[in-house]
Amino acid sequence: MTVDRIQLLRNVGQFDSVNAGAQIALSPLALIYAENGRGKTTLATIFRSLGTGDPAIIEERHRLGTAQRPHIVLTVSGAALVYQKGAWGQPLPRVAVFDDAFVAANVCSGIEIDASHRQNLHELILGAQGVSLNTTLQQHVTAIEQHNRELRVKEAAVPAAQRAGLTTDAFCALPADPDIDQRIEDAERSLAAAQAADAIRQRADFQPLVLQSFDLEAIRNLLSRTLPDLQAEAAVQVRDHLRRLGRGGETWAGEGMALRREAHREGDNSCPFCAQDLAGSPLIAHYEAYFSDAYHGLKAAITEVGICVRDAHDGEVQAAFERDVRVAVQGQEFWRGFTDVPEVNVDTAAILRNWIAARDAVLTVLRAKAAAPLEDMALPPEAIAAVGAYEQDVRVIAALSAALTARNHQIALVKEQVAVANVAALTADLATLRGVKARHSPPLQAACDAYVAEKAAKAATEQARDAARAALDQYREVVFPAYGQAINDYLGRFNAGFRLGGVGSVNNRVGSSATYNVVINNIAVGLAANAGPSFRTALSAGDRNTLALAFFFASLDRDTNLADTIVTIDDPMTSLDEHRTLATIEEVRGLLPRVRQVIVLSHSKSFLCQIWEGADAQTRSAIRINRDAVGSTLASWDVRQDCITEHDRRHALIEAYIRAANVANERAVAQALRPVLEAYMRVAYPGEFPPGTLLGPFINVCRQRVGQANEIMAGADLDELDRLKNYGNRFHHDTNPAWQTAAINDQELASFARRTLLFTRR
Repeated sequence: MTVDRIQLLRNVGQFDSVNAGAQIALSPLALIYAENGRGKTTLATIFRSLGTGDPAIIEERHRLGTAQRPHIVLTVSGAALVYQKGAWGQPLPRVAVFDDAFVAANVCSGIEIDASHRQNLHELILGAQGVSLNTTLQQHVTAIEQHNRELRVKEAAVPAAQRAGLTTDAFCALPADPDIDQRIEDAERSLAAAQAADAIRQRADFQPLVLQSFDLEAIRNLLSRTLPDLQAEAAVQVRDHLRRLGRGGETWAGEGMALRREAHREGDNSCPFCAQDLAGSPLIAHYEAYFSDAYHGLKAAITEVGICVRDAHDGEVQAAFERDVRVAVQGQEFWRGFTDVPEVNVDTAAILRNWIAARDAVLTVLRAKAAAPLEDMALPPEAIAAVGAYEQDVRVIAALSAALTARNHQIALVKEQVAVANVAALTADLATLRGVKARHSPPLQAACDAYVAEKAAKAATEQARDAARAALDQYREVVFPAYGQAINDYLGRFNAGFRLGGVGSVNNRVGSSATYNVVINNIAVGLAANAGPSFRTALSAGDRNTLALAFFFASLDRDTNLADTIVTIDDPMTSLDEHRTLATIEEVRGLLPRVRQVIVLSHSKSFLCQIWEGADAQTRSAIRINRDAVGSTLASWDVRQDCITEHDRRHALIEAYIRAANVANERAVAQALRPVLEAYMRVAYPGEFPPGTLLGPFINVCRQRVGQANEIMAGADLDELDRLKNYGNRFHHDTNPAWQTAAINDQELASFARRTLLFTRR
């Protein structure tokens, strides 16, 4: 059976009441082109419903805004086949459809593979014989699911509030106790005297939360301190001189300066080491200031402040603060059950970031001051901002600490009021005793007995299921390896960069499912993983589409009734699959002698054109879905016209105008001149005129190289190209704001048209 014509599409998807397809015959190879949103997927869905008889997938595409249900009429093998009132007429043809529904059912939904995909793929691989075995298994699986549903209903009849914290199974297994009432009475008397005293007595009250502050005033004063008697230039001279003295030079010079001061007080102005008179030395005054107590005091002060800042804000202090916050959070969680306490919501990570940023900013400035003690420094704006952000945290923590510690007096009152008792064991014992009584008293007694009986029935069904699985496993051991090899053969033809490994089946709670892994660079990648590579991360969207198509073709190969099948393929190619365009076309063509009919639907004109060009002209036909008012309609598609490139059309347009003027399209001719030149440059000068290059910059580069070894184009040709470009620019928006109204003279246009084509034939 074949689909000969699409007689009527009414109230479905984008089709209001379309009968144009009645005049268009569908051949053994039928191509259907549509832009996005025009109704291509609706047609694929109709073909899927035609093969499965499922009306739901058509009804869910009921045209919006109409009360009438979908009505479809197809001509199948010369006879009308009607879908009306939610049902198809009979008989239905055999149809195999590759579309998004096939991918979503058998391979993945988006980037995820779940149990349903593996279960559907399992049946796809099994074929008719295996499906029969699997049906028996699934009957037992269905029975188990019914047992589970019954168990859920029966479990719901045993409320959790009356199970004493036990699971349903544990609760129903509680033994009867003839003295239960007396034991409950004794436990209630014991529990009545108990209070939650132990935990309250052992819980500490709130301790202060402290964040160390920065004394910015003191830091600013220190940074601005200098020594008037020791200028920075003089200090540089002294340090340079000390470096020339070598290791220990500063200590040696310092000892000498101490000796000289003693000798100077006695009137001796000579060097303590060489006895040379120092009265005329230009450095001696600098040395006296450099080794003065004030200078060393300033350096010591800088070092001391730096150490204080470092120690007051080091990692241990910060870790202690984090621990204090955790303790406060735990305390708040505990005490809020007994008294009102403030909420402890502290983002310690944010505080630590501000704290570390402020500390590091201050230490950076102090290190700079230590390196140049005599420079008058100030805190930079970024340091002030960092400290300001941290000090805001200090104020927030101080306010929270005050609010928490203010509640300590109320906590003390709570501790005084509670009694001392151990209630944990008493509470658990009482709950268990009450559970025993409830288990063996109406209405829970009957509910528990019914639950236990249903559990036993489920166990018996599970044994039958296991036996059915064993029979199916023997069959699967032969089928699955062969199917895996077939898939890999197709992946090889499709130039896929991966293969499948471990193709097999697994048994699970609800039946059976297929399993496999993806092999990339000889490394197996699982379908799912808690961490690391998996199906969702290792395969691109194009890879997943390729895998789905390989599944589809492999399943066709195993179809014993393939010769009587209509194969419908919806969008097998996307922009991500260009590497397998030719292989896909060859596989589609290879189906033609093996099946009744091949129907290919696509958004890609180029893909359909390539199929068309290699097909037998006597057995091919093409339809396109066009926009029609607020809906869509069917029309014959002249594929040959769409196989012509835009450049071909522009060239033909210009040549036609040269032969005979046509006022109706003269502006289109003028607009086509520049693109024709640009297309020529792309072919003639691919290195110098890459995609996106404009003629103007290209001409400038060419002029710069005229007469050089790397000359691109002769000067005379450049002049002609420049004139052609200037004329063409008049009719393009990027070079002429008035391009749509620029005046056109026929004689001038015809001249430039001839010159443009002549230039491109150089």
